[in-house]
This record gives sequence, structure tokens and C-alpha cells, in this order.
Amino acid sequence: QVQLVESGGGLRQAGDSLRLSCATSGRFFSNYAMGWFRQAPGKEREFVAAISWSGGSTYYADSVKGRFTISRDNARNTVSLQMNSLKPEDTAIYYCARGSRPTKDRYEYDYWGQGTQVTVSS
Repeated sequence: QVQLVESGGGLRQAGDSLRLSCATSGRFFSNYAMGWFRQAPGKEREFVAAISWSGGSTYYADSVKGRFTISRDNARNTVSLQMNSLKPEDTAIYYCARGSRPTKDRYEYDYWGQGTQVTVSS
């Protein structure tokens, strides 16, 4: 059984930084791409960032490019999202997910965490 557990969410002010982590169980973590998505109240779940199985390729939504950094540690079966220069519009529940490839398409991801709340005040 594959489980993904996010942590690190919280309340921050605009301009602050926050680091999210996603711990995974199950075998062959390094065989899969990983992604971060977010969902704000009343909105669709949207792509934030993705990373290839090796960590050699990363992809970002335009709204976070230059501010967020996705990384992974295959020895520890974890994926992280470093979020800098936070904005109020970054407020959402953040989810990590496992996929066969690092795509923006949420339907390409087969396992999801329960999410962690990030709130950014102005």
C-alpha cells in the first residue's frame, strides 16, 4: 500500500518562506515522478510543481516559477517544496502526488496525500 503524508504547512505573512515535505511509503519510490498541487476554497485543484524520478527535471506553474523549488531525496523517500516570497494567493491546501511522469495533468497521478494547509496573510 502506498501512502503519502504531507507536513510543514502553516500560517505565514506575505514575503515569508515555508518548506513542505511529503513522506512516502511503498516500494520503488525512485521509479516515479512526484508532483505538488494545491486547491484554494472554491477553486479547482491546480498544478504547482513536478519532478522526475531522478530529480534531474523539474517543472513549475508560471505562478510559482522563481519562488518555489521542488526537490526529492530518493534515499529517504521524500519530496519537498521550498516556498519563498509567499503571497496571499498562495493560500491553499497543498497535496503531493505520485505519478508515472512529471506532468501538469492531475489525472496522471495515482496516489495522493491528505494535504496540508498553507495560509498566507497580507
